[in-house]
Amino acid sequence: MASFHIRSISLPSTSHPLTVSLEEQLYKLNTSQSSLSIGQKLSGLKELYDCVDDFLQLSLTQQSLSHENSVEEALNGSLSLLDMCSNTRDFFSQMRECLQGLELSLRRSRNGVEAYMTSRKTLNKLICKYLRNFKKQDKNSKSNSEIVVLLKGVEEISVSMFESILSFISQPKSKSKLSIFSKLLQPKNASCQGELVANEVEKIDAELLIFKSSSDSNQSKTILKELEAL
Repeated sequence: MASFHIRSISLPSTSHPLTVSLEEQLYKLNTSQSSLSIGQKLSGLKELYDCVDDFLQLSLTQQSLSHENSVEEALNGSLSLLDMCSNTRDFFSQMRECLQGLELSLRRSRNGVEAYMTSRKTLNKLICKYLRNFKKQDKNSKSNSEIVVLLKGVEEISVSMFESILSFISQPKSKSKLSIFSKLLQPKNASCQGELVANEVEKIDAELLIFKSSSDSNQSKTILKELEAL
């Protein structure tokens, strides 16, 4: 998961209530994102952007942006996020197709396991390449406008959230098969300092590795149940 550091924003003490609300939501997402599920992260982003939409409608905001050359920077940030959102949706669509193909093959035979793992490996490479290229983009703010700094804070937390969401279906190179097995084999009540023992995708990957060399026919039923839940 990408590290995130919210910028210090010193807006006047008479800030509009929407500005205060926006800052509060940014702080809330920044401090709690590591403990949120994917659904909660997306819900949090929706609430944040509902607030951003209202914030941009304020005459104070529009006047500030119109008097500076910062509106182009703010728009470029929004376009970059739209691109990331679109790619994230495409990656999850591809992942869903992989899982549906795996589910169908498990109901018939074992032949589809290798095809699923190959597809997962290809998808993982695409995600890692996309994130590397995205991080290379110049995102340094060239404006000292308090409003632009606030909008850049929204952009940064959004990028951090989407990177975290993509990590759910990607396999970082630092994760070995052994580490996945060790997570999977831990007791269900094991505590990992507040973290999940293993996410659903990791568990399926690990169980498929076992399934390939196992003759236990009941294991496919277990994997099918987890696929349905995922």
